[in-house]
Amino acid sequence: MEVLVKIAQFLLSLSIIVILHELGHFAFAKLFHTRVEKFYLFFNPWFSIFKFKKGETEYGLGWLPLGGYVKISGMIDESMDKEQLKQDPQPYEFRAKPTWQRLLIMIGGVLVNFILAIVIYVAALFVWGEEYLPAENVKYGIVVDSLGLQMGLQNGDYIMSLDNEKIDNFSHILPDILLNDRKTIQVKRNGALLDIELPEGIIAAIIKSKKGAFGPRLPFSPLVINAFMKDSPAREAGIQIGDELLEVDGKEFDYLDEFQDYLKNIEKDQEINLVFKRGDEQVGTLLLLNDMGMIGIQWATRDIFEFRHLKYGFLESIPAGINKGVKTLGDYLKQFKLIFSRGTKAYESLGGFITIGSIFPGVWNWQAFWNLTAFLSIILAFMNILPIPALDGGHVLFLLYEIVTGRKPGDKFMEYAQLTGMILLIALLLFANGNDIFRLFKN
Repeated sequence: MEVLVKIAQFLLSLSIIVILHELGHFAFAKLFHTRVEKFYLFFNPWFSIFKFKKGETEYGLGWLPLGGYVKISGMIDESMDKEQLKQDPQPYEFRAKPTWQRLLIMIGGVLVNFILAIVIYVAALFVWGEEYLPAENVKYGIVVDSLGLQMGLQNGDYIMSLDNEKIDNFSHILPDILLNDRKTIQVKRNGALLDIELPEGIIAAIIKSKKGAFGPRLPFSPLVINAFMKDSPAREAGIQIGDELLEVDGKEFDYLDEFQDYLKNIEKDQEINLVFKRGDEQVGTLLLLNDMGMIGIQWATRDIFEFRHLKYGFLESIPAGINKGVKTLGDYLKQFKLIFSRGTKAYESLGGFITIGSIFPGVWNWQAFWNLTAFLSIILAFMNILPIPALDGGHVLFLLYEIVTGRKPGDKFMEYAQLTGMILLIALLLFANGNDIFRLFKN
């Protein structure tokens, strides 16, 4: 069911983004009295799911969910329709319009995508506000995994700053290290302030691991059960919702990671003795761990930390939404730059539709949906403005060349450029989705 919810959210988000992107091209084309022959959501090689014609434009839904398109008269596009170009230019054709009008038609989709993201961010901040865990409220320090240890961190460290610059939002610390190429982390350890130099190659290690490296350290107590995992030895042993775990094999723990480390050292066929508090009584039970080395319980942790909730009035949400959109674009530019940085091997992390779909939550959440839609709209805007033939940015590049030189590239050149761009895009699409499939089999 979770997979279906993710797919539904992804398809709805993609549909909104693509329709509005193509509407940007469509609107500018109509504004300049340029004929639009087709307007399609998704691609329709060989057949369409449905279509209808209104005026001079055919509207339809394709079956291949890789985007969408508008077919504008007199323009060399992915349809590679050469017959029209053999005729003399007509007043309603793209090629007959002034350069500045053609330029606006081509950037219309990107412009609408970025405006869409801003509008969504403004609305989301106004409706839901913003909530995050301040770094200063991580009161028990951090708990680290092997990557965190590689960075020089230890359980219980308090992260104070990066390159002596304070980071307010705890969840932004690792992305900030990744995107801003931080060199040092300042931590408080056992009451002393330390300056830790990040090892060379840590950016590549972070990208490759896809793990968090560190997270907020959680206290062991109170550990009150609020749910059971599917394979739960604790439930089979008679443990109930609301029971509080007190000790294991006579041992008490200060922090949750100490309890988890203890379980890792338990032999597969070794019983452990758990003591729970149930009401005013203490209940003991013996059990074996499941195949994952767990007792199969879940517990609430939200009330442990004090989150900061920012509310925005309507007028306040506008500049906040614009700032969020600009920052998101800036962060994505930094991520894109990593792909071409030596030694990071970030290209191995490129993903296709499976990766994109997996970022949506397994339950329908409108706040998450709209924020992810805004993020994907910015990605689509950026990717489309890249100066690659077959993308909007490729057309913009040739139009800028025409503005500067006063000469229009020849139709034959444009055909070859469009074909080359399509080959590059197909190759990139196959590579990204191939990465997804490889990771599925690898896992």
